[in-house]
Amino acid sequence: MWIVTGGAGLIGSAVVWYWNKNNIDDILIVDHLGESDKWKNLRALRYSNYMEKDEFRAKLQAGAFDHEPIEGIMHLGACSSTTERDATYLVNNNFEYTVMLAEFAIKRNIRMVYASSCATYGDGELGYKDDESMIESLRPLNMYGYSKQMFDLYAKRRGWLNQLVGCKFSNVYGPNEFHKAKMRSVVLRAYEQITANGKMELFRSYKPEYADGEQKRDFLYVKDAVKMLWHLACVNRSACGLYNIGSGRAETWNSLVEAAFAALNKPLNVEYIDMPEHLRDRYQYYTCAEMDKLHAAGYTAEAGSLADSVRDYLVNYCLPGKYLGDE
Repeated sequence: MWIVTGGAGLIGSAVVWYWNKNNIDDILIVDHLGESDKWKNLRALRYSNYMEKDEFRAKLQAGAFDHEPIEGIMHLGACSSTTERDATYLVNNNFEYTVMLAEFAIKRNIRMVYASSCATYGDGELGYKDDESMIESLRPLNMYGYSKQMFDLYAKRRGWLNQLVGCKFSNVYGPNEFHKAKMRSVVLRAYEQITANGKMELFRSYKPEYADGEQKRDFLYVKDAVKMLWHLACVNRSACGLYNIGSGRAETWNSLVEAAFAALNKPLNVEYIDMPEHLRDRYQYYTCAEMDKLHAAGYTAEAGSLADSVRDYLVNYCLPGKYLGDE
């Protein structure tokens, strides 16, 4: 059995979809559905059981899984809001939850891959290299990033990075993010704005070295992300430590929205708007994951182009209202 926490979310449900494509369906999905539409991500997937996060944590702590045959744990359950201000909530969901699962996995020698984040790199002053020796020097710009940093530090101090795989995700977008409200990707926002009123709003730049819309991000299509996770979880099972999960390319917001307009056959129409003041000192102007370490671990496939990936997402999923597994 595989356990996938956050299994109803964007990356988690894509993991289940890709595991299904590889004939794996003995999967326990753990998540919190609440009143959101996340449940729609599950309809086309094959899995053996579903459990709410709080029930799962209680049963794990009580020893209910101590004798279950578990092949691997994909821990993607977390609060992923970069604007969340409740530090206690973030510590509980992103740090303490991961510690509990890691202790269980290490005790039972179970393969565990967990979600760290490129948000741990802060403003990028030290680069974007997935080198464990640099963890202590990183300075995340928001509490979300720091909650991920807390576990990376904790795992390193205890020698756990010799057994676990931590994945530093770049800006992931794609099908099954329709429920994410304020945290949905700019690709999905572009689709919504362009189809509604024919234009797209982007934050203007507050640094003279970046023109409006020329801020750069490493954008990664979720279909590429899960292929990388599959490699680390199931192909190279000797891989351990921290790995960047990104495209390895820094591309502008302008390029992203240009791809969206082109995919929707609409004329380019971008409006640059003010960034909220509370975000200005926590905003990353440039991210680009270094991918050499993942390549050295045997994963050599190139991520799809931004234009092709955006087109696949918008044309094959957004326009027809489809989810992964509906293909």
